[in-house]
Amino acid sequence: MMRTVVERELTMKMIMSWDRYAPVVARLRYATDDPFAVHVAFHSGAERPVHWSFARDLLLEGRFRPCGQGDVRVWPGRGVEGGAPVVLLALSSPCGDALLETPAEEVSGWLAHTLRAVPRGREGELLDLDGPLAELLALE
Repeated sequence: MMRTVVERELTMKMIMSWDRYAPVVARLRYATDDPFAVHVAFHSGAERPVHWSFARDLLLEGRFRPCGQGDVRVWPGRGVEGGAPVVLLALSSPCGDALLETPAEEVSGWLAHTLRAVPRGREGELLDLDGPLAELLALE
C-alpha cells in the first residue's frame, strides 16, 4: 500500500481560566505507516512547535464520551464562546499541563479523512512486523 498522510491545520483555544483563553495553531497529522497514532504539532509562538502523539482512538471516542488517562485525556463539551460542540483535550507532562478546545466539527471532518485512509480495526494490517522481526532474529 502506498503511504498516505492526512493533515489539517486548525486553531485551538488554550483555556487559561473560565474567562481567558489564547489561540494556538495546531497541525493534525495522520500517516498510514503509523496507523494507530495521530500526531499534533502545537505552534504557540515558541521557537519550535510542541509535538504530541497519541492513539487515534482517543480522538474518535473522545468526541462522544470522556476517555484517556494519564498524559492525554479527551472529552466532548460546549465551547467557551457560543456553546457550539467542541472536543476538549487535556495534556499533562513534567513541564506542565494544558487544556485545549477545538471545534468538534473540524476534528470529526479530519478524522473522517483518516478513516477513509485506514478504516477502524484495519490498522494492524498495515504494520510490517515481519521485516523488523527478521532483522532482530538475524542478530542472534
